Amino acid sequence: MPPESTPAAEVSLPAARRSRRAPLAALLAGGLQALCFAPGPLPAWCLPFVQIATLAVLAALTFGADRPRQAAGLGWLFGLAQFGIGVYWLTISMHTFGGLPLPLAIAALLLFAAAMAAYAAGACALTAWLCAGHGRPEQRAPRQILNAVAWASAWTLAEWLRGTLFTGFTWLNAGYAHAEGMFAAWAPFAGVYGLAWLSAFAAAAVALMARAKDTAYDRSAAAVVGLALLTGLLGIVWGYIPWARPLGEPLMVRLVQPATPQSEKFQPELFLPTQTRIRQLAALAPKSEADRPAVVILPETVLPIFQDQVPESVWQPWRAAAETMQATFVLGVPLHLAAPTGDRYTNGAIALRPQRADASAAGPAWHYDKHHLVPFGEFIPPGFHWFVRALNIPLGDFDRGPARQPPLAVGGQFLAINICYEDAFGEEIAATVAPDGPDAPGASILVNLSNLAWFGNSWALRQHLWIARMRALETARPMVRATNTGATAVIDARGQVLGALDPGRPGVLDAEVQGAQGLTPYVRWGNLPILIWTLLGLLLAARARRYPPA
Repeated sequence: MPPESTPAAEVSLPAARRSRRAPLAALLAGGLQALCFAPGPLPAWCLPFVQIATLAVLAALTFGADRPRQAAGLGWLFGLAQFGIGVYWLTISMHTFGGLPLPLAIAALLLFAAAMAAYAAGACALTAWLCAGHGRPEQRAPRQILNAVAWASAWTLAEWLRGTLFTGFTWLNAGYAHAEGMFAAWAPFAGVYGLAWLSAFAAAAVALMARAKDTAYDRSAAAVVGLALLTGLLGIVWGYIPWARPLGEPLMVRLVQPATPQSEKFQPELFLPTQTRIRQLAALAPKSEADRPAVVILPETVLPIFQDQVPESVWQPWRAAAETMQATFVLGVPLHLAAPTGDRYTNGAIALRPQRADASAAGPAWHYDKHHLVPFGEFIPPGFHWFVRALNIPLGDFDRGPARQPPLAVGGQFLAINICYEDAFGEEIAATVAPDGPDAPGASILVNLSNLAWFGNSWALRQHLWIARMRALETARPMVRATNTGATAVIDARGQVLGALDPGRPGVLDAEVQGAQGLTPYVRWGNLPILIWTLLGLLLAARARRYPPA
């Protein structure tokens, strides 16, 4: 062998080994990423660190890719593992309750995961294209920082597109792993997408440091790491800023968790005994007069049939309970209401007030119509009726409610209702907090009604609670959650869980909730600032791509 060929051989062998290990590393990192969006099995304190570390693995693989196509493949494998594991609970609804054979349910989950993974693939491909030449050792701090900005911006753009296109699916957004930790205080500024950018930037910093180890230019990567740490420390300072101030007196709230098994919820012969059991649970006598609730909140579809099909013999005891307790009852119920443009069918919520006969088959005086509907569960996307017919689930093709609806006024507080996964869309929740004129105050308390019994006692319950915590952080508003099987909880305006019921067990949670007023930067401007920042970062990286790295 000629002497000049020896170095090339020595270099190509480890490069080939790295190339073979890269797909496995991407799969393992994506699988670990799936564990970072609620505690269990990992403890809460380590979720932000594991999320950054696993995303750093993907960033390092992307920076080391030979071409964008290779980076896209690695990103797709990462996303496939992340969603295949992270939302495994979708198979429970399709198989256990929908009757779809388990192999078909798993196949449907993998197809869904493959589609969601396309966004990560796009982010990796875009980064590899923007950072061409990033592996050269002569790169110094400015270019290394720009590489990290390019990665963070590409990843955030992919997260935003995933949460927006085709009605959006925001679950497992990187920012949700930081409902606790040093980045959490940035949520009132930039929302969950801002936290996704920060976490991706920190991941890129770790990746660049690892790639620069034992080289003459590791100080350049250290500058990126230092910048990421400084950003986190600033976030701790922001955490002391009082974005909201109390509004009026605290409101006594009762949250009801019926724990009705999903297999029984829609059985006609069980409707009356189930309603009696739930009503008795909701009307339990308080421990003292001071603990008497002003509002009693029950979950989504606690009445599982349209209100015009509910007999008067069922309405009357509910009205009597509201009168006896002198409390406003909020119940989730599908609504069939007449409208000038024709009858409307919505997934909704109604209020039963004491001393008012305002709930009957004709319709309530105050109601909320769900705005952001769930594909397949509440509307059927074009071309997918064949899939819905394969499932044995009571699906609806509901009408969409208005984007802005008046809050429910109770005891000097203004309650903004959202149903099921509506609280996964931060900008829509922020819109309910902002005033809409002098006669339309913004919400002082956020209220979520959910029924996650479709997914058993799975990660879905804890992931949803973590999402709700992010909404409280973004808006500086308390969030109360009444769910069928969990997680029923009270969250304060700083995103801390003040109390929760055990999943799967019937019970009530009585709590004093302090409403808030005042607008965070995120409520004022929504996702616009982080989107501008993201696009600016991509434009700067694209411009720098035309010049040799320095």
